[in-house]
Amino acid sequence: MNQTAVPLAALIQMTSGIDPDGNLAVIDRAMAEAAAHGAAMAFLPEMSLLLDRDRARSAAHIAREADSPWPAALREMARRHGLWLHSGSMPLLTDDGARRVNRSHVIDADGDIRARYDKIHMFDVTLPSGENWQESAAYAGGDALAVVDTPLGRLGLSICYDLRFPELYRALVDRGATAIAIPAAFTASTGEAHWHVLMRARAIETGCHVVAAAQGGMHADGRQTFGHSIAIDPWGAILADAGRSGRVGEDYALTLVPVDAAAVDRARQAIPLDRSRANRHLTL
Repeated sequence: MNQTAVPLAALIQMTSGIDPDGNLAVIDRAMAEAAAHGAAMAFLPEMSLLLDRDRARSAAHIAREADSPWPAALREMARRHGLWLHSGSMPLLTDDGARRVNRSHVIDADGDIRARYDKIHMFDVTLPSGENWQESAAYAGGDALAVVDTPLGRLGLSICYDLRFPELYRALVDRGATAIAIPAAFTASTGEAHWHVLMRARAIETGCHVVAAAQGGMHADGRQTFGHSIAIDPWGAILADAGRSGRVGEDYALTLVPVDAAAVDRARQAIPLDRSRANRHLTL
C-alpha cells in the first residue's frame, strides 16, 4: 500500500424515511460501494437511521443507546466493510428516558466506537417559508465538545444547526481539529439561502476540511431537504457537491473526495489566524 496516498472520504447522501430497517439497508449498500472504491471513512447525514417529524409514531423506534439496535448494526457494518464510519446522527433517549438526544458516533474499522457527540444547538425557528421547527420540544441539547483522531486527521464533530455558531468551530480547532464533520438535514429553503456560504465560511475561518453529508429529497414524513452533500478544503474551495437526489426512503448518492492533510498546513501558513489572534490588542 502507498503510505503517502491521500485518504478518501465517502459522503453518503440519503433520503431517509420512517422505516429504520429500510434506512439501514441503504446504508449497507452505500458502505459496500464506498469500500469498493477504496474509501477510508464514510459519512452519513443527520438522522440517517430515522427521519420522522411525527413524534408519536417515531417513539416506537427510539430507545436509550444501551437498548437501541442501531449502534450495534452500524458497528457490524463498519467491521464487515473495513471502513471507519461517521453515523451522521440518530435519535436516542437520554439515560433517564425523559428526553431525546440527536447523537453522532464515530466508529473505527474494527467496529469500536471512538467518539460520541450530542447536538448542542437546537433548531427552534420560524422560517419565512412558514415552516416552524421546535427541536427543543423533544430533544435535549448536548453540553460537550468532541474531537477524535481518524484516518482523515483530527475530526471535530458537529451537527446541522450547529453550523451557524462559529464559536463552536473555533473551540474545536483549539482542541486540534484539522477536519470538521457537519452532517445535516437542511430544509430546502434555508439550504438555498445559506448552505454553501456557511460551509465555506466554516472551512476558511478554521483552516479545516469540512465534510458534510446531507439528507436530500422528499421524505416519507412530508419534509423536503436540500441535499448538496459537500466537501470544502481549508482554503474554502468546493471539492465536491452531490447536488440534489433521492426518491422516498430508497436512494443514496455516493461522493468520493480526497482529504489532503497538507492542505491544512498550506492554508494555515498562508493566513496564520492563530498567530494573529494571539497578537491582537483589543479592548471591548
